[in-house]
Amino acid sequence: MSQTNSNSFEDDHFFRETPDSPYGKTRHKTPGGYDLIRNVHRITLYNTVASSHQHTSNRKRLYLHLDMNCFYAQVEQQCYGLFGMPVIVGGWRKENGIARGIVATSSYEARKLGIKTAMSAYEAASICPYLIFMQVHYDKYRAISREIRNILDRYSPEVEGYSMDEYFLDITHMLKSSHQEIIRFGAAVKNEIRQKTKLVASVGIARSKTWSKLASDIRKPNGLTAILTPDDAAQYLYPLSLDEVWGIGCRRFEKLRQEGVTTVAEALRRGPLVFQRLFGQYFGKMLFETVAGRDQAKVEDDPLHVPEEVTYMHTFSDWTKEPDRVKGEIIRSVQQLCYRMRGYNRRARCFKAYIRFQDAGWKGVSQIFSTPGYTNIDEYVLKACLECTMPVVHHFLRQGQAIRGFGLNTLELDASQQLELFFREGENQRNLCTAVDVLNNRFGIECVRNAGGLHAVEGKTHFLDR
Repeated sequence: MSQTNSNSFEDDHFFRETPDSPYGKTRHKTPGGYDLIRNVHRITLYNTVASSHQHTSNRKRLYLHLDMNCFYAQVEQQCYGLFGMPVIVGGWRKENGIARGIVATSSYEARKLGIKTAMSAYEAASICPYLIFMQVHYDKYRAISREIRNILDRYSPEVEGYSMDEYFLDITHMLKSSHQEIIRFGAAVKNEIRQKTKLVASVGIARSKTWSKLASDIRKPNGLTAILTPDDAAQYLYPLSLDEVWGIGCRRFEKLRQEGVTTVAEALRRGPLVFQRLFGQYFGKMLFETVAGRDQAKVEDDPLHVPEEVTYMHTFSDWTKEPDRVKGEIIRSVQQLCYRMRGYNRRARCFKAYIRFQDAGWKGVSQIFSTPGYTNIDEYVLKACLECTMPVVHHFLRQGQAIRGFGLNTLELDASQQLELFFREGENQRNLCTAVDVLNNRFGIECVRNAGGLHAVEGKTHFLDR
């Protein structure tokens, strides 16, 4: 490691003024440059239904949503000349040819064969024996994502990187333009990206952020759809299932389905009352407004959107019956989870651990555990996690069960940073975490890590750098 100036850690990059800090200092160490999307598949971190993401005025606006179709797979096809070939990103083959891992994404050629995201690589290979496997290479994708962002910044002063492969643009300056001019604008965005990156994208344009996202899905890949009139909405959006709309997951969709409301058209016909009865007076109304394309969502230029929970899941390259290997994976999981909590400036005291078994059903067991108080320091979370999970690990290993994966997530996040009556994080532990974060943020994630994590399960993963 090269030498650094002795005053380098006093740079503002590593400190932030925190007058209300529970540590009693007005200048509290907060390492910058947290890598909060590494090893995270789901990097869509917030929902537009939230009131904090809404404009307070009813001014009419115009939005453009750009989706880089099958981004990871498309990048790998471009890098290795694999266009036209079925490619998945997130899996690999062992020396004996057996496929391992989970499909993070797949090319359209693979999707036409029935290969889907989150499918096991083994199942994908059984569908297509000549499938091409690539591992996730985030550094490459982020570099191309930055190039795309630089292009988009020239088309609008307000650009939101919703994820590495999705962007929103506020193009209200085009609101009074003709239909043809708006179409040409969207085509110009697509064409410049294609020219400079050799990658295709789909674009949706609408007067609501939600509808622009729905519109970009209509003509994939390489599509362009503008929803500018009631007739456009009736033709393209009204037939869509409600579970395609932001904020309506499987549980909310099932409640709506039981009420006979399954499409956008049916929701508009029934009105907001059914939403308010099912989901509350305020949230139900906002959810209906989102479905109806009347939301006033902002294009958020802040790159850090704090999630409602922080999660980490790792499926091992192969199953294991060694408790020390499982313990090593638990240590790595806690380190990843706590690192991300510190990056979001959040704490938790209630967590859920998930142990996945190696069997035909990919079954597992979940456990809930708590720390003595709200914290994001590895030491406290790891102690509570090991006390809860390791007896269970030993129990199932004694029964001959093999373990294939481990996951961890927070059940509640605290942003208050208030002191607690019966728990106080140790200053030495806090300072150690800060120092480790500074080094990892500067020299690469996991530059410094818990030695116990070195005993994790051997083998590849779908992440190239893992």
